[in-house]
Amino acid sequence: MSKTDIDAVTAEFFGAFDNRDGKAADVDRISRLVLPDGVIVKTGPEFTVYTVDEFIEPRRQLLADGRLVEFSEWETSERTEIAGDIASRFSEYSKSGILDGRRFEGVGAKTIQFVRTSQGWRITAVAWYDKP
Repeated sequence: MSKTDIDAVTAEFFGAFDNRDGKAADVDRISRLVLPDGVIVKTGPEFTVYTVDEFIEPRRQLLADGRLVEFSEWETSERTEIAGDIASRFSEYSKSGILDGRRFEGVGAKTIQFVRTSQGWRITAVAWYDKP
């Protein structure tokens, strides 16, 4: 069940940004998936380390104000290693949407660290890289 549960948490994380077909993105789910003191890191071109709230707020605005529409991102491949109550996942992903009226597509990689809690698997850290 552990790998299946981690698959589900990962799919929920990717799905939190989906605002296709006029639906509102559910970025608040990130607060439920990532531990309160979790860290989220964006690598280049501007290396940035976020708290959970620092990560959520600008994305909430971007996905709700009409600048970024028809957006989704999804895993295209993954490798997951589980050792007891810890797990690490390396994902490649694709994304697409319309930003400021221009359609775009992109690909990248994410690494996600998990721990098993009494409430199930939760994310402790995420780092991502968007390929140019």
